[in-house]
Amino acid sequence: MELTFADVRAAQEPVYRHLPATPMWAYPTLSDAVGAAVFVKHENVQPTGAFKVRGGLTLLESMSPAERRRGTVSYSTGNHAQSLAYAAAAFGAPCTMVMPAAANPAKAAAVRGYGAEVVLTGDDLEAAQEYAGKLATETGARLVSPGDTPELLAGVGTLYLEVLRAQPDLDAIVVPVGSGTGAAAAGVVARELAPGCRVFAVQSGASPAAHDSWRSGRPEQRPNRTRVDGLATGRGFPLPQRLMQTGLADFLLVDDEQITDAQRLLATAAHTLAEGAGAAALAGVRSRPDLFAGRRIAVICTGANASAAELAALAATPRG
Repeated sequence: MELTFADVRAAQEPVYRHLPATPMWAYPTLSDAVGAAVFVKHENVQPTGAFKVRGGLTLLESMSPAERRRGTVSYSTGNHAQSLAYAAAAFGAPCTMVMPAAANPAKAAAVRGYGAEVVLTGDDLEAAQEYAGKLATETGARLVSPGDTPELLAGVGTLYLEVLRAQPDLDAIVVPVGSGTGAAAAGVVARELAPGCRVFAVQSGASPAAHDSWRSGRPEQRPNRTRVDGLATGRGFPLPQRLMQTGLADFLLVDDEQITDAQRLLATAAHTLAEGAGAAALAGVRSRPDLFAGRRIAVICTGANASAAELAALAATPRG
């Protein structure tokens, strides 16, 4: 399992055959509030509402007709599920997605809407993974890891080509982390196109498996307690972790309330409805003015699939 810059460049063809490039805009009110020149990369406008669709299309393109006929099975809290379901529909391939029993109902409904079968089971992503493995063994479908599948990372990497072509003189790119595919791909692209641009990862301290894996240099398991479902992974994935070891300047932790505050700021200052994971990068920037004040920064708004509970929290009185 590896990922190269050539893999990312090759992924442009399947991605752009199905999707246009997404916009990246600066908002003076947002930049003033943060104290830096902030550019928001709007992956929230993808047809699935999240960046992962790029990876799903790249993966399905790489499969042979026989593999597509056997289909795919995977596990997800939501956005990877929609990505693979959308791509499977585009290629006429069957897809089964195993999601935790308490998965966001809107995300589960969206997966079904693309024609995929949804299985809701288990208390967390790890239980969903175990059941997905059993299904793959029984059916012969390809088991797709949301973190350790190079084609997914290659597709995701195309968004960083867009970021650095639009703003080649960035000081930093800040990326939220669940499995780590986005941050890993960002490091691969930045090293090639903008060696002076530092890549920072951000995760919820309530589910710090990827952060702790990066710190220790080996995949770790940690309790998975965040309410931000796009960041709710309880273990480090080997492929992204290996790439992040050399690709990241630092890995930041924020709390769930800081993420909610960042969602509010995106809504008011950038006219953007973001799910929690989509606001985590901005939360990371706001948490460390010593790193980002006065800099030119791209924050990746990875998704817009906010749950009803998240939307209600945005309307609540902010803490403090």
